[in-house]
Amino acid sequence: MAGDRLSWAGLLNWSLSYVDGAGPSRAVRDEERRWLADAVEQHMMMDVVSRMREIALLMSTPPAVLEAQGITHDDIEDLLSELQVHVESIDMANDLHSVGGLVPVIKYLRNSNARIRAKAADVVTTVVQNNPTSQQLVMEASGFEPLLSNFRSDPDLTARIKALGALSSLIRNNKPGVSAFRLANGYSGLRDALNSESARFQRKALSLTHYLLSESHSDCSVFAQLGFPQLMMRLASSDDSGVREAALGGLLELARDTTLGNRNLLAEHDRLRRLLRGRMESIRTMTPEDLDAAREERQLVDPLWITCYHEPSMLRNEGLLVLPGEESFEQPPDVAGRLFEPMRRASARRAPPAERSDPRDEIGGGMVLLLGGPAQDGRSNSPNH
Repeated sequence: MAGDRLSWAGLLNWSLSYVDGAGPSRAVRDEERRWLADAVEQHMMMDVVSRMREIALLMSTPPAVLEAQGITHDDIEDLLSELQVHVESIDMANDLHSVGGLVPVIKYLRNSNARIRAKAADVVTTVVQNNPTSQQLVMEASGFEPLLSNFRSDPDLTARIKALGALSSLIRNNKPGVSAFRLANGYSGLRDALNSESARFQRKALSLTHYLLSESHSDCSVFAQLGFPQLMMRLASSDDSGVREAALGGLLELARDTTLGNRNLLAEHDRLRRLLRGRMESIRTMTPEDLDAAREERQLVDPLWITCYHEPSMLRNEGLLVLPGEESFEQPPDVAGRLFEPMRRASARRAPPAERSDPRDEIGGGMVLLLGGPAQDGRSNSPNH
């Protein structure tokens, strides 16, 4: 192949020579297969970087110019959705800053349109999750501050939830991020989220709370002083099973902190004893199907009871802790962490865009005339919710 860029016309002619019916087909040699695979991969990577540059240029354009060009908020949201698809690849995520796209995305966190603020937070989440390089770049680009502001005080609930998701991905396994969250009194924002009426907001706040408690037991006293035990006891009776399990997980983490007396604080709380007894009575009356669905809750209630009261729970005594066919366990599952799993996907999952099944549904098409020719497949305007 001549030059640094693949000639698709030449590739097409080369491929058709095997299937044009003009003569007998011959087997493609292994080296030819490898050349073809490498050529396609190289072109797609170059095409993605080029497209990211185009999107970055558009997002850097003053709003008045965009409006004069007929670009709407829906168009911007679609562009952010497309960008989120591209940065699923960890290499592309780390390239976002070098192509000029990271700073504009962070600026969109302050946009007047709530949907754009939420979608920008989605992009940040994808960029930083399990990615120390991009976590540092976002911190250096002052991305922490607008995320924290949106999480704590955005008037739109969805934008608040998305900002919390991005913050969680930004500070996980990131000591400077955790320190910044602590110094900015982010814990009070988590408390406000637990006091909200949104189960989704509560689950995400409980997940981050569980992470912070497990990472630093020195924070347990701070959470206790802010009233988190009482909030978690209330949420442990939630109708939402995810909230209920995450709250029990947080209480267990606090109870295991023996250095600051949280175990005694919880054990002496009549509300917790009544709560756990009530949950166990409810579990005892469940059908076999419901018992199976409540496995995580069973495996949290029992160790919490043992930790606080130093005696087996009725679930253990009555054989409801480990049902026939279930594996035994020594430690309860990381329920709160599991709830936040989509925000901390392993970097191994982050394959290049070429391996995605069909990214077209995530890519907005309103920008084709302004940004240049589209890919050969069509692009829809469906935003990524």
